[in-house]
Amino acid sequence: GPHFQSKRYDIYAEYLKILKDKDRVYEKNGAIYFKLEGDRFTEYDDYLKADVEKVKTLPVVIEDIIRGKVTRREDRDFVIQRSNGDPSFHFVNVVDDIAMKITHVIRGEDHLSNTSKHIELFNAFGVEPPKFAHLPMILKNPKEGKGKMSKRDKGALISEYRERNFIPEAVRNFIALLGWSPKDEREVFTIEELTSRFRLEDVQKGGARFDEQKMSHLNFEYMKAMPIQAYVQIGKRSLVKSGLIEEPVDETYLTAVMKLCQEKIDSFENLPGFASYFFSHQYAISEKAENKVMKKEGAIDRLEELLPRLAALQNWTQTEIDSAFNQLADEKQLKPFTWYPIVRFSVSGTNSGPDFLPMLEVLGKERVLNRLEMAINKYH
Repeated sequence: GPHFQSKRYDIYAEYLKILKDKDRVYEKNGAIYFKLEGDRFTEYDDYLKADVEKVKTLPVVIEDIIRGKVTRREDRDFVIQRSNGDPSFHFVNVVDDIAMKITHVIRGEDHLSNTSKHIELFNAFGVEPPKFAHLPMILKNPKEGKGKMSKRDKGALISEYRERNFIPEAVRNFIALLGWSPKDEREVFTIEELTSRFRLEDVQKGGARFDEQKMSHLNFEYMKAMPIQAYVQIGKRSLVKSGLIEEPVDETYLTAVMKLCQEKIDSFENLPGFASYFFSHQYAISEKAENKVMKKEGAIDRLEELLPRLAALQNWTQTEIDSAFNQLADEKQLKPFTWYPIVRFSVSGTNSGPDFLPMLEVLGKERVLNRLEMAINKYH
């Protein structure tokens, strides 16, 4: 240390003196330029509309771990200290790598064009360059447009995943798979497995496409594998933050609800919307499901037939609830699932969600009966 470049100016001055002593720098218009070695000649520059001095240097061979052998050639001296005294990006990068004994430089492929300048500086200092590995750029999700991903694009900031309650291990797993994949088809790895299997040599050269669906899939896999106690605590924070529940909560009921949710949602940010009907009578109603389920002829008749059967149950368990459906189905010579979508919508406002019988058991007899009665009155 120090590790802030603004506090390392004394170090940069020492290394600049080394280059001065070797006659590898010169001053021009107040700035300090690094002097390339080679025959000099003048050539007209169409962009600058003027003659510029160029240098016929030897080619620089970059042995890149990912891209193999890359050959580049610098043909113009470049600034290593600006006229205001600030060292340039190229200079501080090389000096810091030397001073900190950096062995590997791993960065984006957009820095590959800088590497020949850096190797020229390493050679001037008489220091063997570190090993370089230039990672492929992360490309935008096609839905967001074309080109490389920027910090303004959706999903680019780690803070976004933190705010959305994504599992840190899932985010880390997803990032590791951007541009790299194992030899088999596995996608979910512990950090120990990643560190043992990951090799820079296996990273692809082409751009890595950001896939938000894959991110959600990995997050879902990690959420399913979480111990229920940890799942409940994160879920509780999400529900409290949304205003759906308040402390103190019924931990037994909350745990039962979370067990149902754990197999169904891919992010804790979706938990309040998915589980709202477990905690409130003010939940969203799916118009599409309403039209599909409740507008069908005989839907209310089905509820009126079922309601007294459920009300008569002494024990509100999946077994007893299932038995009530089966007995009614036998009498009516119908299948039990004839009632399932009608009941599900009546108690949850949707036609999808957790497994049906466990959902009814967790909601409890009172909630289910009240909502069935409300549905009958509303749609009669």
